[in-house]
Amino acid sequence: MITLKVNGETHSVDVDPQTPLLWVLRDTIGLTGTKYGCGIAACGACTVHLDGQATRSCSVAVGDVGNSAITTIEAIQGKAAQAVQAAWQNLDVVQCGYCQSGQVMAATALLTENARPTDADIDAAMTNICRCATYQRIRSAIHEAARQMEI
Repeated sequence: MITLKVNGETHSVDVDPQTPLLWVLRDTIGLTGTKYGCGIAACGACTVHLDGQATRSCSVAVGDVGNSAITTIEAIQGKAAQAVQAAWQNLDVVQCGYCQSGQVMAATALLTENARPTDADIDAAMTNICRCATYQRIRSAIHEAARQMEI
């Protein structure tokens, strides 16, 4: 049995320690907001926070998580998260929406660490892939969220 702290709740799961965290979150615990995209940590659809850090859950073995606090899109909260979610809605960022939970998680982690990111900061932090190419709207929404956090 492996014990995980997910969204403030403790879960004991009977899985192989090498199972990717993504599949434990989705298939064992039932939190399907975190998406599968590529399985090689390239696209970012599976982004969650481990102790506040944006992490690609498809490439983390559940046995390596240890006591880290895992936060998924279902429980993201705080000033940065609220600002990001509001900006995403206000600027109509989403097109198909598949990658957006990972995008929101990455943007929230960025704004938590850097409340006033430049375009270069955003480009460096937001390496998630969007097949609909909403990158300009994502960048604009991050700038909008940063402005809202200052208020």
